[in-house]
Amino acid sequence: MATRRGFLAGLIATGLTPVPTWADAGNPSFLSAARTPEGDFVLAGLDDIGAIRFSIPLPTRGHAAAAHPHRPEAVAFARRPGVFAVVLDCQTGEVLARLDSPEGRHFYGHGTFDPSGDLLFTTENDYEVGQGRIGIWDARRGYVRIGEIASHGVGPHDLRLMPDGSLVVANGGIDTHPASGREKLNIPTMQPNLCYLDLDGHCYEHVTPFHHHASVRHLSIRADGMVGVAMQWQGEVRTSPPLVATHMRGEAMRELGAGLDLAGYVGSIDFSGDGTRLAVTSPRAGVAAVFDTTNGDLVLAMENDDVCGIAASKGGMMLTNGGGRVFEAHQDTTELAVHDLSWDNHLIAIPQGLS
Repeated sequence: MATRRGFLAGLIATGLTPVPTWADAGNPSFLSAARTPEGDFVLAGLDDIGAIRFSIPLPTRGHAAAAHPHRPEAVAFARRPGVFAVVLDCQTGEVLARLDSPEGRHFYGHGTFDPSGDLLFTTENDYEVGQGRIGIWDARRGYVRIGEIASHGVGPHDLRLMPDGSLVVANGGIDTHPASGREKLNIPTMQPNLCYLDLDGHCYEHVTPFHHHASVRHLSIRADGMVGVAMQWQGEVRTSPPLVATHMRGEAMRELGAGLDLAGYVGSIDFSGDGTRLAVTSPRAGVAAVFDTTNGDLVLAMENDDVCGIAASKGGMMLTNGGGRVFEAHQDTTELAVHDLSWDNHLIAIPQGLS
């Protein structure tokens, strides 16, 4: 009987070595950065029932991650204003590459792959001129930087790929500089926007929120191109306008959640798998809310201390909080697991059916 070693040797000889997939990393469904009780930082993979499938050390606090659509690779971004990101082999825990922002730039904690996984796009700040940039990196050649385009705004935070392969960027409008840490330098004059870009950097639609103190921060994309928009209030008065919206190209933003107290802060947003619901979290208010995307009605609001991470799951929406808890929300909320970790802001779904 042929041995496994002999079988693999034969594959190597013929150039047909197996290509690792997410199944080789424990078949996780989600990624999240976290802090350990000892104060260290990790990137973890979670499955559909909240169990940890892998945990890889990070050099500093993570914010969000980008999951490669085919290979068990993740790009973990430092919390802004970070100047590097690390590419991790989630099967072995090896650091495959380090992305360093160009001189005069910092990352904003988010990035996304194109559908092939060949290109990675990152949100960046050109802080000497106070303008946003989108970095372009070639994942086929060790994540070498191959170009950049303008974000057409200030403070690009999140960005997502549209169904047609173009980009949409959340330009938060807030100018920052590493010399000032996380201080916001232009609140009186900030001008946030939602910008739709082609890959040549042409902005073909530009949408502003109803109030210039509503910083556009996080995005989710539905299969038909509807964009879910999460905002954070920067005005002096605590009472804010609605900070959740949807947008379809060629139309105005539709506000959701009038009268819902989110403490001026929406931390994460995601559409349900079937697109009929849009869920948001506010760790400051300790609230998660779910809206009907047809009529905009609030269909579920739940109290959950320090809840922030959210992503569509098979059973509804998966949520994480700073207490290490993992929940699933459908008609109500069910606790799935508790871990000795403090989950960070974002829960990132790993593309399914592509590995």
